[in-house]
Amino acid sequence: MKKTIGLIIIFQLSVLSIFSCTNFLIGKKASTDGSTMISYSADSYNLYGELYHWPAKKYHKGEILKVYEWDTGKYLGEIPQALETYNVVGNMNEHQLAIGETTFGGRSELSDSTGIMDYGSLIYITLQRAKNAREAITIMTDLVKNHGYYSSGESFSIADPNEVWVMELIGKGVGNKGAVWVAVRIPDDCVSAHANQARIQQFPLNDPENCIYSPEVISFARKKGYYSGSDADFSFAQAYAPLDFGALRFCEARVWSFFNNVNKDMGKYVTYAKGETTDPMPLYIKPDRKLSTRDVQKYMRDHYEDTDLDWRYEYGAGPFNLPYRWSPLTFKVDSVEYCNERPISTQQTGFSFVSQSRSWLPNEIGGILWFGVDDAAQSVYYPVYVGNTTIPESMKEGNGDLLNFTWDSAFWIHNWVSNMVYNRYSDKIIHVNELQEKIEGYFETQQPDIEKKALAIYNESKPEAIKFLNDYTNYSVANGLKEWRKLGEYLMVKYVDGVVKKEENGKFKRNAHGEPASPDRPGYSNEHYRKVIEETGDKYKVLF
Repeated sequence: MKKTIGLIIIFQLSVLSIFSCTNFLIGKKASTDGSTMISYSADSYNLYGELYHWPAKKYHKGEILKVYEWDTGKYLGEIPQALETYNVVGNMNEHQLAIGETTFGGRSELSDSTGIMDYGSLIYITLQRAKNAREAITIMTDLVKNHGYYSSGESFSIADPNEVWVMELIGKGVGNKGAVWVAVRIPDDCVSAHANQARIQQFPLNDPENCIYSPEVISFARKKGYYSGSDADFSFAQAYAPLDFGALRFCEARVWSFFNNVNKDMGKYVTYAKGETTDPMPLYIKPDRKLSTRDVQKYMRDHYEDTDLDWRYEYGAGPFNLPYRWSPLTFKVDSVEYCNERPISTQQTGFSFVSQSRSWLPNEIGGILWFGVDDAAQSVYYPVYVGNTTIPESMKEGNGDLLNFTWDSAFWIHNWVSNMVYNRYSDKIIHVNELQEKIEGYFETQQPDIEKKALAIYNESKPEAIKFLNDYTNYSVANGLKEWRKLGEYLMVKYVDGVVKKEENGKFKRNAHGEPASPDRPGYSNEHYRKVIEETGDKYKVLF
């Protein structure tokens, strides 16, 4: 039965403002080529966009691994090191295993400040140790069972070349080591998503092929007073992360937007996305058509365009229809609280990716992390192969940081361009989209030939094939960034000081004497001028 939500009761803003990430999950029969895919946007104002790398390595028995919190660098403790670790590039390893996450927070009393495993370390340590999704689930849950879970509630996307899983996990509080969790396999012909709100409702209790869960996940909820019904009716999300307005409007709305883009029947859940009703959406759906990597990249750039949550034509969007609002997420006017929308694509993204795992190719060729830095809508997704042993210089850890700008950094080059685009969005985004299409379209057309060559080399020499793909990635990133920097230079010249330079035959126009032609001064739209007059009346009226 539907319920109407009147007032905003509780906001989990401390979590949402820092950990507002988005994940999509695509089964192999829901993709155009049979690959599994997950996507991830790491959205935090405190996160610098770079591409992590852990080389494969062997260790001696008894060696230990020091664990530092991924978000803050805080030392948490140490755990036994594995005897062998795998090559990890970003959020994907050499076996085509990919893991992403979004933080849902959940019940604050279940956080364990004495735990050693934070959610970020859990991901990257598992990627170094697991070969497939099921193995990853076992390793992740064993790590928190043995060493404690430091973070708040988390949803994980876990994909290998054959299976895609969503796992939701939350601690059991200080002095109660471990976590309660549920992992559900997404059907091969379906897609799923999560965005900072727990999404697993009821789940099968006797189907280990498609659902795995901790033995105490229901009994612990009863013990804590979170649930009192039958096992069959138990909802992980309702017990451990009860809905509030923010969970709907800021989080589930992003899931709805993705679902709405791929399935025509999802429009009926718009009231849920707006925070007006609480009947939950399904965990996964069948898309109306199969999705390509380019499709998934496109949906990672969504701002609710052409839906009830589209805010490009409101007063707050300014004269150039900006689909962003600066922080904070909520604000008060005369003691009444209001909110901004929180779309999938956002300005505070450190990095994002779309992983592609393909079972019919050798791992080193079949696994691609399509990786980009900064705002997904103004980024480029570069092909990074999982066998790569070196990282592009512009994306290496230590090449700049949030407090040190450098022209050698992909993150800073993209941010430089993005922050030029925001102030005249409707005009400048056109140029961004054109260059995105040029670069990513080139990668798309090149991919079959590149991989055909790589496979031929692989059959003769695996190391040479890895080097070939590594060189291709590094070359692609270096040249793409040259083009992106040229875009920034072009935008600076064309739109400097609020006027618009004329162009002719692809060059800025000059007059008959060789000097720059007078620029256009388009001002603002009539709609914006009307808003100004509504606000100021006759203050600026020309009197004579």
